[in-house]
Amino acid sequence: MNRLAQTALLFLLGATLLHAGTTDLYLRYVKEGLRPMVLLAGAVLIATAAATLWYDRRTPADDDHHHREPRVSWLLTLPVLALILVAPPALGSYSAAHTGTALTKPFGFPALPAGDAPLRLAVADYAGRAVYDGGRSLHDRRLKITGFVTLDREGTPYLVRMGLNCCAADAQPVKIALTGAIPPVLRPDTWLEVTGTYTPRRMKDPVNGGPIPYLKVTTARPVPTPHDPYDETWNT
Repeated sequence: MNRLAQTALLFLLGATLLHAGTTDLYLRYVKEGLRPMVLLAGAVLIATAAATLWYDRRTPADDDHHHREPRVSWLLTLPVLALILVAPPALGSYSAAHTGTALTKPFGFPALPAGDAPLRLAVADYAGRAVYDGGRSLHDRRLKITGFVTLDREGTPYLVRMGLNCCAADAQPVKIALTGAIPPVLRPDTWLEVTGTYTPRRMKDPVNGGPIPYLKVTTARPVPTPHDPYDETWNT
């Protein structure tokens, strides 16, 4: 791989990162707050490509023949092509079914807004309040929660969101088990908006024994995949 090819590869990777950072594509790889870092990395790579090209034009042409890299170095193009051509889906039911719940005790429980309308909560917020606060702030409240469906080996349905610390590689699920008016047919990876009420019933995650609270469902409807499929509220 000569220096000109290296320059092209750097420019291509930088342009790909800029494209990902200016669209929603980057959300498949890292948390939303890291967009500036993705854009900065793309800009740095393009600047490096420009500097490499400038240096190559100032270097005698025969110098490149004494520093040729092995042909296997062209394999470096494969991750770039994969990033461009294949946008992986967000982690879903398969990962959730094979990974134990990552629910941890929050530092505190902020007061919830009053009102008779269904209260919208994140999966992790409901699970944390139900398990570690005994559901005290959830009694007599209609709740609305959105997540994707996963089923365990016994067919128990869960509503799940995957939480990120940094990137998709460290994503972990938080799960809510469903009871009550559950739809008769549930397909894994279907996104549902569930309306229901708190119940003190709990179970242990069959994967790691972690606590999973139940939600008593009154209604459930399919919804589109959200703009950001990952949940970052549980580790903030």
